[in-house]
Amino acid sequence: MVKESDLLREAEATRVRVLSEALPYIQDFAGRTVVVKYGGAAMKDSTLKDKVIRDVVFLACVGVRPVVVHGGGPEINSWLGKLGIEPQFKDGLRVTDAATMDVVEMVLVGRVNKELVSLINRAGGRAVGLCGKDGDLIKARPEGREGIGFVGEVSNVDIKLIESLVSSGYIPVVSSVAADDTGQAYNINADTVAGEIAAALGAEKLILLTDTAGILQDYRDPSTLIARLDIQKARELIVSGVVGGGMIPKVNCCVRSLAQGVKAAHIIDGRIPHALLLEIFTNKGIGSMILASEFTS
Repeated sequence: MVKESDLLREAEATRVRVLSEALPYIQDFAGRTVVVKYGGAAMKDSTLKDKVIRDVVFLACVGVRPVVVHGGGPEINSWLGKLGIEPQFKDGLRVTDAATMDVVEMVLVGRVNKELVSLINRAGGRAVGLCGKDGDLIKARPEGREGIGFVGEVSNVDIKLIESLVSSGYIPVVSSVAADDTGQAYNINADTVAGEIAAALGAEKLILLTDTAGILQDYRDPSTLIARLDIQKARELIVSGVVGGGMIPKVNCCVRSLAQGVKAAHIIDGRIPHALLLEIFTNKGIGSMILASEFTS
C-alpha cells in the first residue's frame, strides 16, 4: 500500500521537476513584454479567472513584463438588460448608440477593469487600471460602417504611460475604450486593441485567450489543431474558409501585429487551467502559434 507521505514526496518531486524544466524558458523571456488579451470563459468562470490571474502574477514575478487587455461583452449585456436596453449586433459588431456607449464605458472601465486590478493585487502583483483615454494611450476613430454608432478602431497608440508603469514593476490592465480628438468615446474590439498595443511595444508575444483550442483544420474537431503556422498560411486559411466566423478577426489581429514587429502571436484555449504558463513555458504549448515566417524560430 502506498503511503500518503510517499505520494506527497512524489508530488513535490514533480513540482520541482516542472520548475526545473521551465527554467530555460523563464531565462529566455525575462525582461520581454507579453501582451495578453483576456476574455471568453476565462473571465466568466471564477475558478479559471483565479488561475489566469495567478499566471499573470507568476509571469511578473519571474521577470516577464505582462500587459493585460480585456473586453467584457457578457457583463455589458447583463447591464444593458438591467437598464432596459436591448443589445444589438450588426456584422458581428455591437451597435453602440450613445446610451449603450455610456454603459460600455461604465462596465469596462469602472467595473471589469477595477475588478481585474483588485484580483491581481490580491494575488501578490501590482496592477494599474487604464483605458485608452488615460495619457492619450489610444486614439480612436470611427470604424466607418453605417448603423453601428460609436464603434471605433485604433488610429494611434502612445506607449509612454505603459512603458513607465512596466519599468516601475506594475502590470498595466487596459480596457478597450478610447476617445477621438474631440473627446468622443468609442467602443473598440479588445483583440484589436491588444494587437495594436503589442505592436507599439514591440512585444515578444501577443496571446489571445479564447473559447476554442486554437486554429483548427476542422472547426468541429479539436484534434485538428494547427499548432504552428506563418502569416502566409494564416491568410490562405482565411481565403479557403478553414478560418471563418469570429476567428477571422482574431487571426487578422495576429497577422497585423506580426507584420508590425511582434515576434509571435498565439491563439489559445483559456478554458484550460494555467493556459498561459502551458503555452509560454513548455515545448509543445497548447494552442496555435503564428509567426511572421516559417523560417522564424
